Parts: sequence; structure tokens; C-alpha cells
Amino acid sequence: MLRKILAVIVGIISGGLSVGIVQTIGHYFYPMPKGMKSDDMEAMKNYVETAPFMALFFVIISYSVAALVSGFVSTKIAKDGKNIYALICGTIFLIQSIYMMSLLPTPVWFWFLGIISWALVFVGYKFALNKK
Repeated sequence: MLRKILAVIVGIISGGLSVGIVQTIGHYFYPMPKGMKSDDMEAMKNYVETAPFMALFFVIISYSVAALVSGFVSTKIAKDGKNIYALICGTIFLIQSIYMMSLLPTPVWFWFLGIISWALVFVGYKFALNKK
């Protein structure tokens, strides 16, 4: 039982780290305006409305990578072949993503990709089952 709980916790942590790493790379290529603080919600709303496509797309890439990683890691740690751990990780990240998208004026394509990208936890799950 402890292994299964740990699988979800480490899956979420590894997914969160993946989001952070990919979004840091995205900010390197598409930096936020000078002096802007990410905790200033009004400034973030203005930025999202005018951000280049790729600046926003890096967020989708980060979600996709995190889904793969969290699905893979949670399945490997659980070691019982069930997809429930990947599903729990994906659901937690999905809820968090929907919450963030509801706070910011994200375009429709971002909502669509931001939601379906979390289904990639099942691809990570399948990769973890591969014995080769």
C-alpha cells in the first residue's frame, strides 16, 4: 500500500519538475517582459493575451512531457501493472491545469490541447510496462 501511495506522490513530483524544466526552457526562448512578476495576476493576464504562439505552446509541451513522465514513473514505482496511478497523476494535473486556464485568458486551442495532453499519462504507463 505504501508503495502505491509513494508511486502517486513521486509521479506528481516528477511531473511537476518536468513542467518546471520545460517552462524554464520556454522562458529562455520567450522571456516575459522585464520587471513582470509571475505572481501578478493582472500582468499575467495581459501577457497571455499578447504572448507569441510558441510562448504559450511551450506550456502545452510542458504538460505533455509531464504527463509522459508522471505516467511512467508512477507505474514503474507501483510495480503492479495497473494504470490507476497514472490516472490519478493525470487527473490531479488536469484539475490544476483547468484551474490555471480558467484564471488566464487562454485561447480555445490552448484549452483543447491543455486538456487532452494529460491523456499522455497512459502513453507513459504503456512505456513503463514495456519489458525491453
